[in-house]
Amino acid sequence: MAALWLLVTSAPAAAELRFSDRPEVFLNDHELTVQAVLLGAIPPSLHESLHSGVTTHIRFYVELWQYSRFWVNQILQARMVERQLTYNVVTKEYKVVPTAGEQREPYVTKDLREAQRVASEIRGLKLGRSAVLNPGELYYVRVRADVSLGGVNTFLTRMTGEAEETDWIRSTLLTVTRTQ
Repeated sequence: MAALWLLVTSAPAAAELRFSDRPEVFLNDHELTVQAVLLGAIPPSLHESLHSGVTTHIRFYVELWQYSRFWVNQILQARMVERQLTYNVVTKEYKVVPTAGEQREPYVTKDLREAQRVASEIRGLKLGRSAVLNPGELYYVRVRADVSLGGVNTFLTRMTGEAEETDWIRSTLLTVTRTQ
């Protein structure tokens, strides 16, 4: 009973994972695109496991919401982008491979900072066509990320330091009409 109480009352490890700023949302060529940068994508607590060959997963959850002043906000689109970061002990190279939500070539480097930079950026993620959005309504984008060893992100893995996640961050309210 005492062990259970200790587990429940102990706080999880201090999260070092955070976004650099609010997500940036752009209306480019009639498409809604999102950019966000995750700081501390591979926390120091996961470096030892990464260097011993355990795959690290980085997931981004991006949602487009319609704002409602007097009612409940409505989710319009949800996307998940997942990347794997692996370290090859023999060649001493890091490899970033997209596994879900995007199409791009694997990236290989010998520098951990470079691998973290590639794994932690969302650039030009398309959320859909702006033509289907009502010009008279307000919209916003929410973004959240998690990093975990072996792709498992649960309460227990966050308590043991094998996974971390950010809180949801939200963009400013957006309109579809262009202003100058």
